[in-house]
Order: sequence, then C-alpha cells, then structure tokens
Amino acid sequence: MDGLENIVIPAGVRVSLSIEAGMDAVDHRMKYSHYVGHVLSADGTTLILSRDPAADGSRPAETIRVPMTKIRALKPVPERGTRDLTRRGLRQGFLS
Repeated sequence: MDGLENIVIPAGVRVSLSIEAGMDAVDHRMKYSHYVGHVLSADGTTLILSRDPAADGSRPAETIRVPMTKIRALKPVPERGTRDLTRRGLRQGFLS
C-alpha cells in the first residue's frame, strides 16, 4: 500500500488487513491472506499484529509480523461481541 509508511497506526487498535500471498499457479490470479487482530506496534516498515483466535476455536491467537510493503488493505474494525442493541429495538431496561 503506497504511503502506508507515513501513517501512524496506534498500538492496541483492532484492524483487518489483507496482504499479498502470491500468484496462483493454476488461475494466475493474485491471492491474498486476511488477518484480524490488535496492533502491537507499527514502525513504518513492519506491522506486528496479535492475530485474534478463530471464533470457532479452530486456530489459536498468534503474533505475526507483516512488512508494510505487503499490505494491500488496512481498516479498523470493532471489537468482537460489541453490538448496538438499540438498533434491534431492545431497550436498556429489558437487559438484566
């Protein structure tokens, strides 16, 4: 992602990122790997991410290092399990 080395990514923020995984040998299309987790640090060259465990328990949490030059998409995402219950018509008085 061009210019990513000039932005500040605060530690602790939860992000979704996509990185290049390489060219597929069969269909010759670019493939991507996707990660969601909390930023541990970002120094302009490398992003260190505490990857969230899979919701179904199939993959444990892990720490990954991603070169900034490999990142193709990066966006903040809300914490797991946080939903605005008022949008569904639930009121605070109904929740115990």
